[in-house]
Amino acid sequence: MSSRVSVVLGALSIALTALAPVALAQQGTGDIRRTSDGRPDLSGTYDIATLTPLQRPASFGDKLVLTEEEAAALAAGADSLERIFNIPDERNEETGAPREAPPVGGDGSSGAAGNVGGYNSFWMDRGSAGFQIDGQWRTSIITDPPNGRQPALTPEARTQRASLAAFLRPNTGTAWWLENDLNAPGPYDDLELRPHSERCLLGFGSTAGPPMLPILYNNLKRIVQTEDTVMILVEMVHDARVIRLDQEHAPPEIRSWLGDSVGHWEGDTLVVDTTNFRDTPALGQASRNLHVVERFTRIDAETLLYQFTVDDPTVWTAPWSGEYVWPASEHKVYEYACHEANYSFGGILRGARVLEADAREAR
Repeated sequence: MSSRVSVVLGALSIALTALAPVALAQQGTGDIRRTSDGRPDLSGTYDIATLTPLQRPASFGDKLVLTEEEAAALAAGADSLERIFNIPDERNEETGAPREAPPVGGDGSSGAAGNVGGYNSFWMDRGSAGFQIDGQWRTSIITDPPNGRQPALTPEARTQRASLAAFLRPNTGTAWWLENDLNAPGPYDDLELRPHSERCLLGFGSTAGPPMLPILYNNLKRIVQTEDTVMILVEMVHDARVIRLDQEHAPPEIRSWLGDSVGHWEGDTLVVDTTNFRDTPALGQASRNLHVVERFTRIDAETLLYQFTVDDPTVWTAPWSGEYVWPASEHKVYEYACHEANYSFGGILRGARVLEADAREAR
């Protein structure tokens, strides 16, 4: 069984054993709370963590939902969360200080900080259940294409992906990028070569989006709504999306990592159109040509339905769409001061210089 299939089985298992589903069947919107101007009130804090994956495991084919009988049968044979996510039991054990450093090249684990000793499961928050829409358990967030997976990459995107893969190699404790040329460029030559999340500029995994997707932890979103603006505060890296209502997009030469988001109301649904991205948006593999349309609809007093469509003809051969629910949360979004004590970033660059010096001395 593939790890992706195991993740879905675990999500469905845990969801069925929860006291209540994450989302109920979609209800009418006549009794939802509204603002003074009559619009649905979307304001509040939401926890979007879900064990349902973005992309559906290939073994499910075009199967969007599972019957209760199928889900119950899967739940009956499901294993523990630690086993489902291939997290070794020792990663959950308490560790005292002082302790020895990981061995050179790492200890073989696959934590969030690489294989040199990262977080244990205490720090992860994938949620405790999958989600339902209209009372049905979903097998993926992506709904279109029908197989629940992102479309094929364009030839241009495949070429770019292959070139980037040359810089994605396991940590061996050596300056492997200098193996054939002591003056060859490497992935640590310039701080701007490092990912935005590593530099505390954006959260990883498109958590701020758009589209706004669940990630490993810090999945809270806070919406503040006025008559002409909607702001979404993102827990991870404390990103803030500002959506201007009933406005024109900025000129195409004005671009940002989160793009230019302009919204309007279609009945009781807030529709947000985002363009004007920089070369590297938050959404993985996307380009400056990314265009995202999002729809926010209040299902009931405690739940939003979030839908999105991604179109980037430079990267994917067709648009793709998805949806999932945002349940309300009583938790608060505290400041995420990523830059404070971000010593690891400087350590990464300095460590690369040491490895390069070792490689040149060995020659």
